[in-house]
Amino acid sequence: MTDHLSWPFFEERHRKLRRELESWSEQHLANGAREDLDTECRNLVAQLGEAGFLKLCVGTANRKPDVRSLALSRETLAYHSGLADFAFAMQGLGSGAISLFGTVEQKRDWLPAVASGDGIAAFAMTEPGCGSDAANINSSAMRDGDEWVIVGEKTYISNGGIADFYVTFARTGEGEGSRGLSAFVVPADAAGLSVEERLDVIAPHPLARLKYDNVRVAGGALLGEAGEGFRVGMETLNLFRVTVGAAALGFARRALAEALEFSSKRRLGTGVLADNPVTQAKLADMAVAIDAAALLVYRAAWQQDLGGIDNRRAAAMAKLHATEAAQQVVDAAVQMHGGAGVTRGYKIEELYREVRALRIYEGASEVQRQIIARDLLKGRGP
Repeated sequence: MTDHLSWPFFEERHRKLRRELESWSEQHLANGAREDLDTECRNLVAQLGEAGFLKLCVGTANRKPDVRSLALSRETLAYHSGLADFAFAMQGLGSGAISLFGTVEQKRDWLPAVASGDGIAAFAMTEPGCGSDAANINSSAMRDGDEWVIVGEKTYISNGGIADFYVTFARTGEGEGSRGLSAFVVPADAAGLSVEERLDVIAPHPLARLKYDNVRVAGGALLGEAGEGFRVGMETLNLFRVTVGAAALGFARRALAEALEFSSKRRLGTGVLADNPVTQAKLADMAVAIDAAALLVYRAAWQQDLGGIDNRRAAAMAKLHATEAAQQVVDAAVQMHGGAGVTRGYKIEELYREVRALRIYEGASEVQRQIIARDLLKGRGP
C-alpha cells in the first residue's frame, strides 16, 4: 500500500528512502525479536545505525531532521515491528533537544554516536506526579560553582536502563511554572543516577523509573539557556509529534493487511468472510480512516519541513486523528479475527497491544484537542 508516495508532499528522495527501508525491514524484521528485550533493543539500534537510517534522527549541522523522512521511517518500521519503530523513534526524541538547541561541542560529543547506533538516547521529562503538565516538574537543579546538582525522580522513561545519556528536565528557579525549567544532558554513568524500577507495560519496551540523588553534571551539560527548558522540551516534542501519527499509520496499515488476508481465507458458509457485506463495509471504513490519517500526517510533516508557519495545530491534528483512527482500525481487525485476535502469537493481538500507548505518550489525545481548540480560538476574543 504505497499509493500515498505519489502525493505531492514527497520528493524522490523520500520514495527512495521508503524502498530502502522496506527492503531492510523485510530482511531484518521478518522473524521478530529473538533475544531478551534489552538485548533486542540494543541490537536494533546498532543495526539501524549500521544501515545509515539513524542519521535521519539527528539531521545535519545546519538543518534539523527532515520530518517527512522520520514519518515515512516510522510508518514503515511500525508496519513490521513495534520495537523497531521504538528503537528508531527514541534515537530521535532522546537526542532531539541536542539537535535543536545544542552547542557545537554538545552536538559533536553526542550526536555522532546516536547516528551510528553506538550511543542510545533517552528523553527524561515525565515524573511520578507530573505527566502532560510539564510546567509542574518537581525535579530540581542547583548551581554549585561550575557544576549543576540534580535531585528528583523521573518515570516512564523510554530506554530507561539501556540509555547512554538522558536529556533531563529540572527546575532551576528562574521563574514560576514553565519559566523556571532547564534541560541538561546527563550521562547514564553519572554518580547518583540510578534505575530504581523497570516498568512492564502491555507492549514491552525498555522503560524505567529513575532517581537523581545529587547528580553532578558540568556546566556544559546545560542545553540552551537556564530557564529555557520548557521551550526546549516543547519544541523537541513538536518536532517529533507528527511521527507518532506516522507510527500509528504503520500499525493501522498492518492491521488492514492482516484483516484482508484473514477475511479472504476464512471460510463462512459456502464462501469466505470477505464475501459478507458487513465485512466489506468494515474493510472500507478501515481504508478510509487510514487514508484520512495519512493525509493529515504527511500534510503536517510537509508543512513542518517547509517552515515559515506555526505548525502546532496541524501536528496536533495529525497526531490526534492518526492515533485515534489506528486504535479503531486495529480494534476492527481484532473483532474480525475472533478468538485469534486476542491470542498470543498472532500479529493482530500484538498490534492491539502496540497501538494503545500512542494515544497517551508525547501529548495525550486530550492535550492535542486543547492545542487545536486554543489555536482555533486565538484572536477571536473581544
